[in-house]
Amino acid sequence: MKRRDFLRFSGVVTGSAFLPKFLNASSSLLSTTAAGNRNLIVIQLSGGNDSLNMVVPHRNDIYYRERKNIAISKDSVLPLTDEVGLNPVMVGMKELYDSGDLSVINGVGYPEPNRSHFRSMEIWHSASDSDQNLQSGWIGRMLDAMPRGTVQPYSALELDDAMSLVMQGEQRSGLASNDPSKLDEQLSHPFIQRIAEQSTKARTHHHHSEAAYLQKALAETTMSIAYLEEKTDKSKNYVAYPMNKLGNQLRKVAGLINAGSETKVHYLSHGGFDTHANQKGTHNRLLTELSQGLAVLKNDLKQGGKWGDTLVLVFSEFGRRVKQNAGRGTDHGTAGTVFLVGGSIKAKGVAGEIPSLQDLDKGDLKYHTDFRSIYKNIVEDWFHLPSDRIILSPVKSIQLV
Repeated sequence: MKRRDFLRFSGVVTGSAFLPKFLNASSSLLSTTAAGNRNLIVIQLSGGNDSLNMVVPHRNDIYYRERKNIAISKDSVLPLTDEVGLNPVMVGMKELYDSGDLSVINGVGYPEPNRSHFRSMEIWHSASDSDQNLQSGWIGRMLDAMPRGTVQPYSALELDDAMSLVMQGEQRSGLASNDPSKLDEQLSHPFIQRIAEQSTKARTHHHHSEAAYLQKALAETTMSIAYLEEKTDKSKNYVAYPMNKLGNQLRKVAGLINAGSETKVHYLSHGGFDTHANQKGTHNRLLTELSQGLAVLKNDLKQGGKWGDTLVLVFSEFGRRVKQNAGRGTDHGTAGTVFLVGGSIKAKGVAGEIPSLQDLDKGDLKYHTDFRSIYKNIVEDWFHLPSDRIILSPVKSIQLV
């Protein structure tokens, strides 16, 4: 099996323990990453979160005029500043704010915004310009930038059936699995068996370099599976989590972190935010799950002594339009709100300019903070890595962590 064929065929294995391009990494299974003990949890709010009903401009008459049926009432808002407050279902998030564990960055977006779910998420995943198509993601490139001997395929784990672009680098990539405790089942996958068969054929025909490559592929896949299974078996949670998909994902991640896993990036998706109709009930439920889950995560990791080494990034591919639609929902917009949560936040509180509801771009909020500036801050100041080959666009880092 040629190397290019291996990379091509490996792309068909979704939910497996490996991805194309990770096999160029050569390192020890017991190595530690350049980031020391620091962890990043990314929560993707899929569908386009309505940030105006999450961080509510409760003193703005335009907000109430344009959202007569879906606006959050002034009296119920959980105040953050004189201008904005949290949706009242986000009690746990308000506790994080009050304890200095939350940074609220408003008006986050990028130039020439795209309102397509697929394309805008691709831009966030790859950290590209809106007219640029990159074949790698910013987390994947971060794995590429880590020194040799300090990174393994399990250094980044996505809790999903398939790997997203965000996790794929030029030389290395992460892992994808909905359930790390069942990764061993992937060893019986036909593609894994084919690696073993092709390795044997290569040795038989004296194609030693090809055989060595395939053997290394199988060995690193097997070792990564064994490592994550071991850490999953030793996972430890100190508190009970909400009984929903996000709560279950956060429980698994916290269990691995508390067990001392060397996985440094955990990537989660919280879906359902494409609220074109009857938005209020659905949106409030999703925000409740997010808020409760993060509050419990803090308590769990704090008891495990890991909260100060953990950073949570919460984002969505775009926000929603200012004006509600006829279906008592909201349509695709542009700029939105990003949350950073953790025990070592520097920019505590509301850390971004609040977008104007008067100065709009065709009915949409104008962005003030390029999302790649947040990524750059995480790369440079959280993981202490050079960002020039990770964040490829010329943006300034903002001091958040």
